[in-house]
Amino acid sequence: MTARPALPAMLAETRIVAIVRRYAPATAVALVGAFVSGGVRVVECTVDSEGVFSTIERLRSRFPDVAVGAGTVLSLESARQALDAGATFLVTPHTDPRLVAFAAEEGVPILAGAATASEAVLAWREGAAAVKLFPAGPLGPATLRALREPLPHIDFVAVGGVSAGNAPEFLEAGAVAVGIASWLTAGGDISLAASRAHELVVGLARPDGGAVAGA
Repeated sequence: MTARPALPAMLAETRIVAIVRRYAPATAVALVGAFVSGGVRVVECTVDSEGVFSTIERLRSRFPDVAVGAGTVLSLESARQALDAGATFLVTPHTDPRLVAFAAEEGVPILAGAATASEAVLAWREGAAAVKLFPAGPLGPATLRALREPLPHIDFVAVGGVSAGNAPEFLEAGAVAVGIASWLTAGGDISLAASRAHELVVGLARPDGGAVAGA
């Protein structure tokens, strides 16, 4: 196996990935600005969004201290386009050994989607930086806790149906981070998105300044 790329360093600070899905470029950039003002430093723009690759380029230029990734990556072609646009990490909703191996060979961290132990082990063996438990909301923190019993060496990020209400439960169950989409983007309301980002960052912070610890 190719050496496993590390997760974005900024992810350790807040353990939050803000996910922007299917917003026009101007709104996507404004939403990321709102997240940054609230303290979020890792964002994911899904490739099923209008003009996503130009959006990634704009975000990398405007927010150089933010890790900008591409999500819902389903093919090698879109993975390459995302990296050419400047994406610093990739995210998939499924386990595709080819995509995971491609990212590892490129030295780019990838969060590979999985809902079962078999998928999680396959993704990890191929070089995923973390396994995305998806859809985390329906599966629940209990599923994550059960998966980590035999797989404590695998880093999990909980995504899909996660909000401020259940994010602490997933971190307590052992997730290294959570990915949050619709609750955080707030229907495109920029002011509310900034407020929610701040609420989430503060709510998950430890007194020592780090993110809330997982179990």
